[in-house]
Parts: sequence; C-alpha cells; structure tokens
Amino acid sequence: MANHASALKRARQNEDRKLRNRITKTQVKHLLKTVRQEVAAKSTDGLPSKLNAAKSLIDKAAKKGAIHRKTAARKISRLAKLVNTLKA
Repeated sequence: MANHASALKRARQNEDRKLRNRITKTQVKHLLKTVRQEVAAKSTDGLPSKLNAAKSLIDKAAKKGAIHRKTAARKISRLAKLVNTLKA
C-alpha cells in the first residue's frame, strides 16, 4: 500500500477512474447487445437511431479513455456492417 500523501491520492484517483471506466464500458456493452438483438430479430424500426446512439456512446468512451480509439473504431465498424446486412 502507498505511504506518501501523493501516492495515496494517486491510488484514490485510480480507483475513481476505474469505477468510471467500468460504468462506461458496461453501458457500451449493453447498448451493443440491444442493437445486436434488434438485428437478430430483424426489427428495422428504430434501428438507425439505436445505431447512432451506440456510435455516440462508443466515441465518448474512446474520448474519455475508457476504451482505446482503435477498439472503438472496430466496434463501430462491425456494428454498422451488421446493421447493413438487414438493408441488403
């Protein structure tokens, strides 16, 4: 365990960031799951808005540093590709 005041503060900050990142990652996972379920059910009503919401949330997670920017790009790309299979 940390002994210096600065190290204790850093440990507290890391814990706060870990919790914040976990919340953001969980939100992303839940939204991805709902979009995938909509595609599996072949339900097209409201799908574009859900896709846009997912893209926005993933980009925000990458901007905050909760996920890597390339991971975010990959997730968005795969999700868009999946949604476009319904249109084809």
